[in-house]
Amino acid sequence: MKRLPWLLLPLGALAADYGSKVWILRILHFQGDSKPIIEGFFSLTLGFNKGAIFGTLHTAPEWLRIGVFSLAGLAALLYFGRLFLAEETPKLERVALGLILGGACGNGLDRILHGYVVDFLDFVFGTWHYWYFNLADSCIVVGAILFGIVLLTAKKATVAVPAE
Repeated sequence: MKRLPWLLLPLGALAADYGSKVWILRILHFQGDSKPIIEGFFSLTLGFNKGAIFGTLHTAPEWLRIGVFSLAGLAALLYFGRLFLAEETPKLERVALGLILGGACGNGLDRILHGYVVDFLDFVFGTWHYWYFNLADSCIVVGAILFGIVLLTAKKATVAVPAE
């Protein structure tokens, strides 16, 4: 495997996420600031998430959040990074892993720079209002779905059992 071209995928996801967050922070300045894009459906709304997915742990002490997120982030980088760089990893699985890594790095970089994750994509479906999210979250979710598809559709290796 030629690794350099493959490294462009997580780096590209990271760059797109970082650039989108720099851009949104220039447009919106305070948590809750909003700019409707498609009235009643999609807005750019600034949110600062100190917690994990859906804001879990946002009320936990800062030392606990830093510890949990640092350990989880490091474990994810080591596990998914090893799979991503492994010679035998199939292409679709590598794409999935590249998206997960790029997204994880994007949100990790936010935590290092700001102490929270910058979210801004805001969708409403009728009376249901989804949590704010960002491009890093989107990369992680799309990568996880692809990874799941790869795992579910992988051909099972058959091991010949010698007859007795």
